[in-house]
Amino acid sequence: MTNEEERRRFANARVARLATADADGRPHVVPMVFALADVKGPGGTVYSAVDAKPKRSTSLRRLANIAANPRVAVLVDHYEDDWNALWWVRADGTGRVLDADEPEGRDAIARLAARYPQYREDPPRGPVVAISVDNWSSWSAAGD
Repeated sequence: MTNEEERRRFANARVARLATADADGRPHVVPMVFALADVKGPGGTVYSAVDAKPKRSTSLRRLANIAANPRVAVLVDHYEDDWNALWWVRADGTGRVLDADEPEGRDAIARLAARYPQYREDPPRGPVVAISVDNWSSWSAAGD
């Protein structure tokens, strides 16, 4: 799949999986909604935010993991019973935790609200996860 096709498929996905690891390398994977920015070059930035959906705690492991070990991966995939249509795209990069009130955090939340109607009604209060992508990889059963 071409670089442009990777980014198009990634950007059009509605949900991704965020993989983080703590300082000891213990993995942690969670689903997330996201917005993608600045993808014209080799990298780009993936944004997600802590929102009002119920959580066990506000001390989220993904945030602590990013603070301890900023190397992360974000995966989007497509599955259907026709295995010839399967594909995935992964963005590897460096995560940062931003305050929702700082300029980049506000921009990220605006991008998320533009993408998800639920956030227009109840914008995330943050914090915001910003992932600077330094490597894209992909696979497609169709070989495109």
